Amino acid sequence: MKQRFLVTGGAGFIGSAVCRHLVALGHDVLNVDKLTYAGNLESLRAIDNKPHYRFRQADICDRPAMAGLFEEFAPDVVMHLAAESHVDRSINSAGDFIQTNIVGTGVLLEAARAYWSRLAAPQRAAFRFLHVSTDEVYGSLGDSDLFRETTPYDPSSPYSASKAAADHLVSAWTRTYGFPAVISNCSNNYGPFHFPEKLIPLVILNALHGKPLPVYGKGENVRDWLYVDDHAKALVLIATTGRIGEKYNVGGRNERRNIDVVHTICAALDRLRPAAEPHASLIRFVADRPGHDHRYAIDATKLESELGWRAEENFDTGIEKTVRWYLDNEWWWRPLREKVYGGERLGLGAMQAV
Repeated sequence: MKQRFLVTGGAGFIGSAVCRHLVALGHDVLNVDKLTYAGNLESLRAIDNKPHYRFRQADICDRPAMAGLFEEFAPDVVMHLAAESHVDRSINSAGDFIQTNIVGTGVLLEAARAYWSRLAAPQRAAFRFLHVSTDEVYGSLGDSDLFRETTPYDPSSPYSASKAAADHLVSAWTRTYGFPAVISNCSNNYGPFHFPEKLIPLVILNALHGKPLPVYGKGENVRDWLYVDDHAKALVLIATTGRIGEKYNVGGRNERRNIDVVHTICAALDRLRPAAEPHASLIRFVADRPGHDHRYAIDATKLESELGWRAEENFDTGIEKTVRWYLDNEWWWRPLREKVYGGERLGLGAMQAV
């Protein structure tokens, strides 16, 4: 059934994948994005001329703007992805994360609730609000066990704390007002159109340019990797069929140490774009990130058993696709490397005032 989706943060990495997937399914999509440094309309080039896709530049903290967009577009589903999302940047500038991730989510919830409360009974019963969050709200795991939907929150960084606060707001709006919301918590995403401050695109591009490949500590921190298109499909499924008031963890069941991720990328580049020396010779171990969580790993059983989702890519197939995409799409990443972010380390400076 064709529906109307309002997507916040749709010019970002995951949000743009969601928009492309929704348009491919034939839905009407309104992409609302402030276009901060990580928002890139070039990621939406493939759909920007489609008749059932539209874009509006707006800030989720702007209540009149949000109210106007709800009235104008009349969405059936809201998929809320707009967020500041880089841990290292949150260490330097926590205030931006508090404003967007906490205040912005609160503003959007109230705009959505006001719109929902005025709908006719059938439309009000069908309306859904998905809040897209992260596994980082759970804190750090030891060498065993997995994050489940019942895992207590224990955030370690300003970023994860801000997302935890937003999760709690959404849960409270459902319990207090009966607002039809659902929450997803995902593991680390990777794939095409990923802003080059994150580990995988940073390593790919630094390696291509013969620059050092920085690895925090000894590279032993473990992450569960999820291909972004698999995540986009999960999010649409959760938004449309998930149970109100529930949380769903989304993970690829692809745990890897950071150092192993870097070596896998280097091996792929050695095959696809060989250099005079193996790309792994560029690896440099650097001082660890403050508050760096040791391990994240998602148990996606609830999503898999209840909603029938399965990740289609494993890490080996997904990383091959990702490396090839960066090799073939310099038009997308070169302007970012030259004008927005050149690969310098973040998260070491004194934190700015909140």
